[in-house]
Amino acid sequence: MHSLSHCVVAVLLLSGLLVCPLVLNAQGQTEPAALCKLVTEGTHTLNKKLYADKVHGFWLGLSIANWTGLVTEMDKIGGDGPAGQFYTRKDWQGKDQPSIWGQGIPSNLSDTIDWVVADKDEVWGSDDDSDIEYIYLKLMHDSKTPLLSAEQIRDGWLAHIYKDSETPFKTAEGKAENFLWVSNQQAFDLMQQNILPPLTGMPAYNPHYDMIDAQLTTEIFGILAPFRADIASKLAYLPIRTTAYAEAADIANFYVVMHALSATVDPAKAIQPQLLSIAKQARAELPSNQYPAKMFDYVWSLYQSGIPWEEARDKLYQRYQVEAKDGYEISGKKLYCNGCFAAGINFAASLVSLFYGEGDMQNTIKIAVLAGWDSDNPAATWGGLYGFILGKTGVEQAFGRSFSDKFNIHRTRKGFANNGIDNFDQMAQMSIAIVDQVVFQYMKPAQPAQTTDSGCWQIPAFVAPAVSPL
Repeated sequence: MHSLSHCVVAVLLLSGLLVCPLVLNAQGQTEPAALCKLVTEGTHTLNKKLYADKVHGFWLGLSIANWTGLVTEMDKIGGDGPAGQFYTRKDWQGKDQPSIWGQGIPSNLSDTIDWVVADKDEVWGSDDDSDIEYIYLKLMHDSKTPLLSAEQIRDGWLAHIYKDSETPFKTAEGKAENFLWVSNQQAFDLMQQNILPPLTGMPAYNPHYDMIDAQLTTEIFGILAPFRADIASKLAYLPIRTTAYAEAADIANFYVVMHALSATVDPAKAIQPQLLSIAKQARAELPSNQYPAKMFDYVWSLYQSGIPWEEARDKLYQRYQVEAKDGYEISGKKLYCNGCFAAGINFAASLVSLFYGEGDMQNTIKIAVLAGWDSDNPAATWGGLYGFILGKTGVEQAFGRSFSDKFNIHRTRKGFANNGIDNFDQMAQMSIAIVDQVVFQYMKPAQPAQTTDSGCWQIPAFVAPAVSPL
């Protein structure tokens, strides 16, 4: 396990409708949180102290997985040469190999493929898997507007993202670095021309609309509408389409739905069956005649067949990047690195780690890190999801240690208070304030609650609208 300085529980009980967690007091001792009374039938109840611990866990798990995944990012993408010789489970804690742009030099984060973490006295740095989500968090919190407008998104991006002409950061080759790539960069360039979302994500304006970018920037909307995937998708709709269109937008929404539904997962019970259940619910949101749904079904069939995850990964590479099956046509575009940044192939790879992780946070992240392509992104997605399910205390229990809770958004972005230094607890408090607004504005129960409890949310369960047989 590598600290970022070299480069860089109590079980929380959550049932479907009622939460009675254990929380830590100021002395670090566990004590029962106030019981949330279920006052309206068909309502989810969530304790805010528990939620704060879960949001802390989201950012912590995301950061652990993100920084660990950066070690292998773009090391293995298929094709000829070393980049086509994919990692296997035997490579964990083995020697890191150069990325496709590494000029023969392995990662400067770690010589080996192993955990990269921030110790208690260190600070997690932002990355493209976390910094746009942080911008959205601040925009929603400060405006008390969970449903962001196109103008708010544009203004937030322009206020907090460096232009190439002004960034203080440089690449190893000495070029300007603003930590945006492909679709995110194109959308940012368009915003400077006063072109607003969703045009910034449409093919006529953005040729990178089918890349992975929207996944990196929008999972957070799921945890800001706990239990309610319908409302999470509504909040994320325009942020997703800031950089994505068509299937790439559907894939990003898949992750939003999973994060919203993860509020139903009870970490005191077997996690894998619950994860597979919410994954199938998210799959139901994908159009069945398009490649994301077909990818899900294909990877699910491979998992069900009992073959090792490495063989499943190799088969999806062959099926999608070589044979272009199921309508996945990225290879035909002759893109750089055969579309290794694309939403599709990384979605398929993420499903391998989700299914084969078997409900274990560490195993899931390890597989994501070793699976190939843009490996830090699926790893960060599942790290955040598991972190939200387990909470801060559960993540620490999973790793058998404590971590830093400090976060430096100014590693990649600009214009925030305290020179960009924040912490996960404060970020959790911002999230509570946002969910307060989401509940008030979009989750009013059909029947008013008989009693109120300021320490708990009463969240009406989703009721599908009646559809006329005509």
